[in-house]
Amino acid sequence: MGKRVVRRQEAVAFLNRSLYRGFMGFVGLQEALRRELRRRIAAGDLTGMELARKTGFTQAHISNFINRKRGLKLRALDRMLKALGLTLYDLLDPRELARHAALPVEITGDFLDVPVVDAASAASPTIVREHVREMLKFRRAFLDRIRAVVPAARKAWTRFVALQVDAAEAEAMWPGAGARVTLLVDRHSISLAPYRSGRRNIYVVKRDSGLLVRYAESIDGSLVLQPRDSGFPAVVLPVDSLADVIVGRVAQVSLKTA
Repeated sequence: MGKRVVRRQEAVAFLNRSLYRGFMGFVGLQEALRRELRRRIAAGDLTGMELARKTGFTQAHISNFINRKRGLKLRALDRMLKALGLTLYDLLDPRELARHAALPVEITGDFLDVPVVDAASAASPTIVREHVREMLKFRRAFLDRIRAVVPAARKAWTRFVALQVDAAEAEAMWPGAGARVTLLVDRHSISLAPYRSGRRNIYVVKRDSGLLVRYAESIDGSLVLQPRDSGFPAVVLPVDSLADVIVGRVAQVSLKTA
């Protein structure tokens, strides 16, 4: 796949996030178009009359837009872009695009980089550069051996992420460890079937605006989350689909003394 195609795909993904998650917004796109129009007019490459002829808008309409006295509806914006030979991609700030572009899988020899992300980003289908705290290296041979039956809803998700849980939050599952815990999470694995016979799986699960790390089982249409330390309460979550609440199965646990 060519680099320009990849960049355009990143731009489309960024644009979707921009419009619906507030990174840029429709107003921001119009401001970018105004800057481009002013640049071309100042350089003598375009006149209001020429633009009016190409778009079918009146010169007054165009002048009011450039001077922020009116905006453009989506269809009008599209006509303006076509008249200028531009696409929405051309209006995006390359620096913002780089920040919000999907993080590519980086392979270095026998190792693969896995992003360390925060709780809010762990449940996002696509991991973007802005949300990555650091990268951890895992052996490819180890990751390749991890089995998963990927549900259709997760096929486009970045598979592995790492989460860091401080000692206090980790106490429910690793009592007495007194250590920060780093979890390798397989987000393609959301089945409740035991990964290893006779051992319970540990899952990262969405709850309200945060995450819980617990054993999980389905009982009467609800997901029951159990801690290893009985001093912590069990949590019952009504669920329609496991994919809605389970971030992924914990594939590896690493304890680091604080």
